[in-house]
Order: sequence, then structure tokens, then C-alpha cells
Amino acid sequence: MTESTTEDVTTDKPTFRSDVTVELVKHSAADSDVLWAARVSTAGEQSLEEITKDPERSKGLINYLMRDRHGSPFEHNSMTFFISAPIFVFREFMRHRVGWSYNEESGRYRELQPVFYVPGQDRKLVQEGRPGKYVFVEGTEAQHEVTTRAMESAYRDAYEAYQEMLAAGVAREVARSVLPVGLFSSMYATCNARSLMHFLGLRTQHELAAVPSFPQREIEMVGEKMEAEWAKLMPLTYAAFNKNGRVAP
Repeated sequence: MTESTTEDVTTDKPTFRSDVTVELVKHSAADSDVLWAARVSTAGEQSLEEITKDPERSKGLINYLMRDRHGSPFEHNSMTFFISAPIFVFREFMRHRVGWSYNEESGRYRELQPVFYVPGQDRKLVQEGRPGKYVFVEGTEAQHEVTTRAMESAYRDAYEAYQEMLAAGVAREVARSVLPVGLFSSMYATCNARSLMHFLGLRTQHELAAVPSFPQREIEMVGEKMEAEWAKLMPLTYAAFNKNGRVAP
């Protein structure tokens, strides 16, 4: 891998986003995977037709497994997501290690593009209360204005410094040090339903949750999009998750 030269330095101007991207790129995930894994313990090997011939029984079994926290049958499936989000989201994301695999774009091997996160108008900006007992409330127009202006200015300065070092022949892995955590990165994240349920239980707020959670809004945006894709793949499992307080088995 050769280091950057003047010729491969981008001339693109910074762009600013308030959204995230989540795409389900491949999967092997269905409610029948849960049934197949659970029933082998009592019935041995069975065909898919035998496993799914009684829909009400299938629904009841999945709910039982969720309710009584028999978790391993929910691991015999796979979903791979492409995610584009600010780096600070990924630093939180990778706290989830069991049942997850990650591959993120590298600032050592490619020139990082000038795409940065700026909160949208609907993002609550003000934290009130003490640690462990605080809430976020709407920001004023002036607070949104100063946030946008300060972030965009800092991002432009940081990316200009990054480009200056690349143009001088400094290695990408060194020059990237000046870039902020508001820079967008991308990764593939692969998980199973059990690990995804644990993630959603911590990283989303939901009226049906038995255990309250208080995620940062930006990672919750990612979680909501992943949840929507998963719900379509495994509707019985998803319904049981909600019915039983959104606690991973």
C-alpha cells in the first residue's frame, strides 16, 4: 500500500448529514430457524414442513422460549447490515461483542471522505438533571444555530488540516488523527437475532420495554432501522420480543 500523494488528495468540499444509513445486505433468518433449533431437543431432526405445519403451535413455542429465556434457539440465524454513521456511534456500537462481527472502513488504507454529522432540528440538545437521573429537552433556535455553525467550522478546519498533511506526503494513518468523531464511517455488522435483541433492548427506547433504556439518539436511529428490517424477517420472534418486555432471552 503506497502512501498518499498530491495526486490522490480529494478536492471535495465537506458535506453535512443529520441521518444515518442502514441496509440489510444479506440474511439467513426466519422464525423457522428458531423452531428448528428448539424442537431438536424433544423431537430430533424434523423437516421444515413438519416444523411449520401448525402456526399457532409455532407462535406459542417462540413465545414460551422468549418468556422463559431459553435463548440459544434464537442464535441459529444471521443478518448482515451495511451501516453508515458517525464514528462516535461505532464506538458505542462496538461495546456489543457477543454474537457480533464487524468490519469498518480503514483510515490507514483509503482517504477518508469529508462527510460529517450535524444534528437535525428535531435532535434534543439540552441535558437537564444529574448523572443517572437526567433528561434531554428541546434546544432553542439559537442553540441549534450555534451548534450547526460551530460543528461545521470545526469540521472544515479539521479536514483542511488532514488534506494539508496528505498533500505534504504524510501517511494517511498519521493524518487521520486530526479528524473528529463526527466524521462518517461505514461498516458491515453481522449478528443473530439474540444478539440483535440485546442491542435493541439497550439502544432503543420503547413503550413496551420492561427495563427502561436511555440511549444516545444517534445510535438509537441506527437501532430503529435495524429493528424495522428484522421485524420483517422474523415476525413471530419480533412479536414475542415485544410481548415479553423487549428483554433478550
